Amino acid sequence: METMLASHQGQVANLERVAKLLYKTTSSRQQCWKTNKVGSNVTLINVMQIPGLNTLGISIARIDYAPLGQNPPHTHPRATEIITVLEGTLYVGFVTSNPDNKFFSKVLNKGDVFVFSVGLIHFQFNPNPYKPAVAIAALSSQNPGAITIANAVFGSKPPISDDVLAKAFQVEKGTIDWLQAQFWENNHY
Repeated sequence: METMLASHQGQVANLERVAKLLYKTTSSRQQCWKTNKVGSNVTLINVMQIPGLNTLGISIARIDYAPLGQNPPHTHPRATEIITVLEGTLYVGFVTSNPDNKFFSKVLNKGDVFVFSVGLIHFQFNPNPYKPAVAIAALSSQNPGAITIANAVFGSKPPISDDVLAKAFQVEKGTIDWLQAQFWENNHY
């Protein structure tokens, strides 16, 4: 009985911790997206914050979007994502894998749900220039990983050769040099 009680108390403590992380004040979230270039703030709760998620295959994230903010094109190498819009409107999309590279997109409103399959490049964008948006995403891994495409390609350390990238993107080396000189920011806090 004592073991069950201790387990229950641990679960309650974990839930309280999740609530504090996911429901920060709006003003503290606005500070995050006001100071980053992409205009969003991702608060991820995974096994790193709650060790008890280990082996459960779940994590959750709250994403706050500034007006015209985005969660830029990225992928989760170990998880499928299901997103629900809590406030505002989001334009979302994903691209299927080679050879088709078919683009699917949709405008989501409050209460709408969308799924991004594991490993596919996807994004969310708040098209409203006046109002923020908020979404909750559930992921099918306790450690889903996130690879933001622009950060990985143009912000790698050390940098990928501009010869390689110029040929891959079929642009001049100067364009690659300019892209690599940008500050590639992380919107995951």
